[in-house]
Amino acid sequence: MVTVGSNRVDLEDVEKEREPHVYLSKEEIKEKIQSYNSSVTDKLKMTLNANGIYTGFIKVQMELCRPITVQSSQSQGRCAPSNNQTAFYLPDGCINTLHISSTNTVREVIEALLKKFLVADNPAKFALYKRCHKEDQVYTCKLSDREHPLYLRLVAGPRTEMLSFVLREHETGEVMWEAFSIPELKNFLRILDKEENEQLQILKKRYATYRERLEEALGGVWKPG
Repeated sequence: MVTVGSNRVDLEDVEKEREPHVYLSKEEIKEKIQSYNSSVTDKLKMTLNANGIYTGFIKVQMELCRPITVQSSQSQGRCAPSNNQTAFYLPDGCINTLHISSTNTVREVIEALLKKFLVADNPAKFALYKRCHKEDQVYTCKLSDREHPLYLRLVAGPRTEMLSFVLREHETGEVMWEAFSIPELKNFLRILDKEENEQLQILKKRYATYRERLEEALGGVWKPG
């Protein structure tokens, strides 16, 4: 599915299929890393190891619509009691930097990102996207769990205008509700109830104002004399 608007194109697996993975030789990787490092402006360079595996940094922008659950540093792990967990909305546009290797997959990157910030939510709730500019359009493509983000970063070069990574929840139709715990689901219901009540109060206030103005208008029309 492709949607176009405001010079932005959202693609799911369409764009990914157009760009098949090209396997590079060790010498080609060495040359690309040298070229990459010569263009780096933020000191986040890549390093090639003797075994052919290279390491480097990627930046991931958080674009989360739903609240995340964060556990306290004193209660890390799956057995942490729920009262040591807090659900809140992450500020839009938050960017985080990860140090990874060329062997790390998209799924491993998502898990590492959540672990770094003590996020207790199931990694299966999230997806990693790549965003790139082509012919005055911005393309956003969901990456498969088996892809390697550092390879994509190396091929695209260090400029985030050419390629950037975005963490999002799965689309509404893809939400794996069974991945949520009972406390999380109950918390979502509380948030929905709160938002519903806020919207209801806004509507009541709006219609009360309309009613007041109508009554004033009616009073003016039927005023004797």
